[in-house]
This record gives sequence, C-alpha cells and structure tokens, in this order.
Amino acid sequence: MNTTEKKPKILVVEDEADIQQVLCVFLKYAGFEVLGVSDGQEAIRSIPEFCPHLIVLDLMMQPVNGYAVLDWLRENRLTPPIPVLVLTALTHITKKLKGFEEGAVEYLTKPTQPSILVEHIRTLLELSVEQRNALRSESIAKQRKVIERLYAPQADEFVY
Repeated sequence: MNTTEKKPKILVVEDEADIQQVLCVFLKYAGFEVLGVSDGQEAIRSIPEFCPHLIVLDLMMQPVNGYAVLDWLRENRLTPPIPVLVLTALTHITKKLKGFEEGAVEYLTKPTQPSILVEHIRTLLELSVEQRNALRSESIAKQRKVIERLYAPQADEFVY
C-alpha cells in the first residue's frame, strides 16, 4: 500500500471498554483507521464527522442502543450507504432477523475471534452496494426460513 492510499475507516460502537479497546487495536493493526465510541448516541454524533466506510455495532447499549443507530442510518439515507456489521451477544434467531431487517449486512455473535471479524469486514468492503443489499436480502430470507421451521407444528404435536 503506498502512502497516498487512504485506509478504510471503521467505527466501532461497543459499550464494554475492554472489548472496544481490543477491537480497535486489532483493527488498527489490520490496517484500518479506527474510531471507538461507547454508545449509540456517540455513534450518531460521530458518523457525519468521521465518515466511516463500515460500522461494527453492538446492539445492547445504554442510553441509546444499536437499533437506534440502525434507525438513524435508515432515516438519513447516507450516500453511499454505510454497511453495518452487528457484533453482539444476542444469539436468538429473532434478534438476528431483526438486526438484518433493521439494516445490518452481517451479524456476528460474541465472542468471536478478531481475525474472523477482520475477514468479514474486508469482504464487506470489497462488495458493491448492490452486492451488500443482495447479501442482506438473502440473510433475511434465510433467517425467516429457519424461524418458520422452528415454529412450524411438528407431526407429533397437537394443533388446536
């Protein structure tokens, strides 16, 4: 990489200070310019100034959670749209579906290896807006299908 190339900017939105610090250090080491913030309110303030190429977003934060950040991004229709990779401890399939429906392109659960996170970030940054939208739509369809199977009456169950 020559010195005139700009590093991709990553906004890490994570309320647990230790996790935020590890992610930021690892992403900087991987060649990204990184800004870490502690909640959704700080993220919303930082996005226009920092202009990230991708956001790594926790969902469970106070006072403003990750879903509020996804809402803000959708309402403000930034061009080009900023891809969001959710990194959260929420593992339930309905939470995962909601994350995709609210605008996330990728959804990883904690704990995860930082190297896996970097791999996902690099992949998302290489995709076009159309490819990211297609990936998100595919993920939504896949999650809905899993939910349908989980909640479908089984042959040995009584249906009232």
